[in-house]
Amino acid sequence: MTGFLAGAADYLPILMEGVVLTLVVTLFSVMISTGLGFVWAIMTWSRIPVLVWISRTFITVIRGIPIIVQLFYIYFVMPDIGINLTAVQAGIIGLGIAYSAYQAENFRAGIEAIDRGQIEAAHSIGMTDWLVMRRVIMPQAVRIVLPPFGNTIIMMLKDSSLVSTITVAELTRQGQLIAASTFDNMTVFTLVALIYLALSLPLTFLTRHLERRYSQS
Repeated sequence: MTGFLAGAADYLPILMEGVVLTLVVTLFSVMISTGLGFVWAIMTWSRIPVLVWISRTFITVIRGIPIIVQLFYIYFVMPDIGINLTAVQAGIIGLGIAYSAYQAENFRAGIEAIDRGQIEAAHSIGMTDWLVMRRVIMPQAVRIVLPPFGNTIIMMLKDSSLVSTITVAELTRQGQLIAASTFDNMTVFTLVALIYLALSLPLTFLTRHLERRYSQS
């Protein structure tokens, strides 16, 4: 135990540098995935055949390719066609695009859960599609989407470790580097696991709270 605490004191400052990058990658990936996911969901909801086909094709393709392969493609293949990104940029964009497909399904489910009669009634009094979306659909859909949205953020936080495969020095990568130089695998990866748990627990409790609150209402 004493050895673990001594090792933790030495390793934590370095690991915390990785935590900062992990949070940055997660935050910006969430922003990208949320924006793109909403666009795909709206395209599907639009009932315009071309837009529906594009969104469904994108979602199917992205969900069918492992995230790590998408990261490799963006970071290692895109430079061949003149698109050069830093490892951090590639990691954020890769995670954001990958999870936009899952966010789209969350948003689509929330939108389609709204009673169709409310939408028809709104149209009957002269509301445009945009006004119906803003005043009728979104206020109700947000309540439905919030719990799965929270779960998706937790998954993105954990999957941010995948960007270590393209040399991003986030938490997992820092742990790998420390373990490679000290051979103290047990202490290092125990700390890494505990830090991920500490980051995930607040989101987990918040998600459960939202699920209970909205299931009761």
